[in-house]
Amino acid sequence: MTIEDGRALFRPGARVGLLGGSFDPPHEGHLHLSCEALKRFGLDGVVWLVSPANPLKAHAPAAMAVRLAAAKDLIDHPRIAVSDIEVELGTCYTAETLAALTGMFPQVAFTWLMGADNLVQFDRWEDWQQILDLVPVGVLARPGLRGAALRSRAARIYAAARLPARDSRALGGMRPPVWCFVNMPMRSVSSSALRQVTAGEEAPDAPVKQGET
Repeated sequence: MTIEDGRALFRPGARVGLLGGSFDPPHEGHLHLSCEALKRFGLDGVVWLVSPANPLKAHAPAAMAVRLAAAKDLIDHPRIAVSDIEVELGTCYTAETLAALTGMFPQVAFTWLMGADNLVQFDRWEDWQQILDLVPVGVLARPGLRGAALRSRAARIYAAARLPARDSRALGGMRPPVWCFVNMPMRSVSSSALRQVTAGEEAPDAPVKQGET
């Protein structure tokens, strides 16, 4: 990972959101979510962590170089960057990546970002409770999934750690465990739908499937 690809945002005292996923392919929905996270969670920057693979998906994504290049071509915001640091770290799971990053950059205030679709099945993630104990978590609404997300097992177990949406801008500077769910203008685009279009299949009308980014 070069300094242009994210690490320049890891400055002491900075509040940095981390958006992980396969980004296969990256799309305007990722960019929209990142811009909303900057505003709503009081962040100084957002870094996309392009994962080598997603353990919850059955099929391997496109080549890392292809996804990185596509992500860089898409981003047009000075406070959003792309990183392949999980390749450098040799980590596969989010909890491992966050443990490594918080150890490497102890003066950076990291926030994990995800869409409501991921909160629905967050308890399936490896060491998911460790994630909530390591960093604040910012959750942004996705089409048709608000209710399911807020009724999810993770949301119920960590109900006492939920920050009201009206206080969301404080999230990036808070001590975990703390998480916040906010609404935002919806965009229904998803990577799975784009892959189907590229493959010549009919795109689904249903909301993005669980675990997709």
